[in-house]
Amino acid sequence: MATETGINMEDNIDVEASEKPFELHLDALKKVLEDQDPIFIIGIIVSLSVVVITLVLLKYLLSRKTVQSAVLLVGLCDSGKTLLFSRLLSGKFKKTQTSVTDSSAPYKAKNERGSSWTLIDLPGHDSLRPQYVEKFKSAARAMVFVVDSAIFQKEVRDVAEFLYFLLTDSVVSRNVPSLIVACNKQDITMAKSAKLIRQQLEKELNTLKVTRSAALSAQDGSAGASVHLGKKGKDFEFSQLPMKVEFLECSARGSKGEDREADIASLEKSLARL
Repeated sequence: MATETGINMEDNIDVEASEKPFELHLDALKKVLEDQDPIFIIGIIVSLSVVVITLVLLKYLLSRKTVQSAVLLVGLCDSGKTLLFSRLLSGKFKKTQTSVTDSSAPYKAKNERGSSWTLIDLPGHDSLRPQYVEKFKSAARAMVFVVDSAIFQKEVRDVAEFLYFLLTDSVVSRNVPSLIVACNKQDITMAKSAKLIRQQLEKELNTLKVTRSAALSAQDGSAGASVHLGKKGKDFEFSQLPMKVEFLECSARGSKGEDREADIASLEKSLARL
């Protein structure tokens, strides 16, 4: 009987151990920790925290670097985006027509680092712009906004509305890609300077900021996926934006005709600094 009782007790212990293995291990771990110096335990916790935070930051930085690897060419129809796309890639003049889809190709910046981006030419038609911006905005390291300097006065309102659409987008505001406003077609006599275009756009964007904000206030006050443009209570200036902004002058066609080199050195230098 004694033997049978001993066997039953051992069986019960084995059953309990198999049913509660985690509790037994937890109790053993607690005992080990209780025997340790508190400073030693704190040191382990701090070390583990540093490792976890480092891994999270590393993952964020690597994903940001990988994702934001595109340079977007955006702007209205006939601003010269597609010819500029061709000039940047090959240096050659190419007859173009209004784009109805995107075009992309690897672009190697002219710098010592040998930086390489994906250059993407987006359609400029107002019915196509939103869907292509939505498709590529998360990948943008920089946006080259191409303006037709020769007819800017006629298009200033449309240019400002497209810029407002881009600058108040929540993804663009969060990722802060560089903004390069390329004042194209400087080979044409009536072309406006980059300084004048900047000033006119600031005035027009400020008007849009005031009217759009008033319209939102009159409704439910919700801006959806949009963010406020510039600083509240102040007239808009490009210097208020969270991203780096640069205005420059260029000519994709070139000042000496189709067979000569384009005047895009300033744009290439800007892209080399990305």
